[in-house]
This record gives sequence, structure tokens and C-alpha cells, in this order.
Amino acid sequence: MAEKKEFVASAEVKGQAKQLRVFAMIAWIVAIAGEVFAILKLISNDMMMWLIGAVVVILALSITGSLLWKKANRLDPASEKNKAKFFIQSQLGAIMAAIAFLPLIVLVLMNKNLDRKSKGIVGAVAALALLIGVGTGVDYAPPSIEKYTEQINEQTDLITDLTNGVDRVYWTPSGNKLHIFDDCQHIKNSEVSEGTVKEAWEARKIDNNEVCKTCINRAEKLRGADNSTLEHEDVTEEVGTE
Repeated sequence: MAEKKEFVASAEVKGQAKQLRVFAMIAWIVAIAGEVFAILKLISNDMMMWLIGAVVVILALSITGSLLWKKANRLDPASEKNKAKFFIQSQLGAIMAAIAFLPLIVLVLMNKNLDRKSKGIVGAVAALALLIGVGTGVDYAPPSIEKYTEQINEQTDLITDLTNGVDRVYWTPSGNKLHIFDDCQHIKNSEVSEGTVKEAWEARKIDNNEVCKTCINRAEKLRGADNSTLEHEDVTEEVGTE
């Protein structure tokens, strides 16, 4: 087994993740400002359409922030060693969605100035928005340094096993495949980079890298052919010495 390699996001990737997180925070801050606006409109007993419009805007901002945050986590994931920090970083989108909608829903239900019909409509819209926002914000398969590290080492073992110990792969800027051969049919006429499996993971911005199955089949055939040749040579030598 090859020496264990731990995933470390490059400085460039960390910078991009930081930028995405800033944009996500801005979206969430504006969403919460929208919540305050909606609450003020509710207190002043203004038009119900203002409230529904505000809920829609808050939802759009909440979803935008969650998607940006998830993308940032896939570029620069948290470690599972600190369980609390890992949970908060992974599920912050759902947490922020709850903050954006729960106070508004509570105020709608408690407000005495709204008639039952208006309260039911606004409350239902806000509750639906809450479910959508939280559902979008939840990361059901959050990435982590440990998961990336495990995948890197599994793929490194596979590559080195197929190439007699050579940890070298090829990849393109788009797509999620790591190739053993630089002339693989799937990367012809493409811009190709090369390096170790670990370097590929750290240089790319894709969290689901896979080894190309076409390359695996080709490498296995070449390895099988080499083994057959060696066995034939061994038999020939044995016969020659008798």
C-alpha cells in the first residue's frame, strides 16, 4: 500500500472557497434584512401581497446562499475531527434558512391584526418557504477532509497497482475522470494536466473524481499481457535448462 496522503486544498482553491462564502453570507444577510422588512410590514398591517413577495425574495436569497456555501465546502471541506464545527459548517445553509423564516412564521401566527384567511395564506406560504429553504440548505452527503483523503488513497492504490507503482494520472479542466493514459480516447483534443492523484484532487475543483473505466480496462489488459509474457519466458527458461 502506498504512503497515506492527506487532502489539502491549494491556496488558490481556498481563495475561491472564501470568496464563495463571502457571497453566501451577503445573500443570507440580505435575506434576514428582507425578513425584518416583512415583519415591519406585518406589524403595520400593510398589504398581504407585500408579505408574500418578501417571503419569495427571502427564499431566493436563502437558496442562493446555500448553493454557494455548499460549493465552497466542496472546494475546501471541513474536518470531521471537530464534530460541532463540522456540523455547523456543513449545515449552515439549513440553519440560516431557519433563522430567515421561523421568526416571521411565529409572528404571523401570533399577530392579532391579521384575519384568519390572511394568516392562513401568509403562514402557509412562509412555512412552505421554510421547508424548501431548509431542504435546500441541508447537505445530505457533506464533504470532509477525511472523505477526500480516503478517496485519494483508494484511487492512488488502484493506480499504482495497475501501473507497477507509478502514481501518475491525467485530467482535463472539466469532467470528473482521472486517466491513466495521456492518449485515452476521452481526452483527445483536450487541454490535459498531469500529476499524482493527490495533486489532481488538490488542483481541480471537483469533489467526485473517478478513475476512467476505459483506462482501467486498458491497464488491466496490458498487465495481463505482461504476466502472460513473463510466464511464457519462465516456462521457456525451465525447458531450456532441462
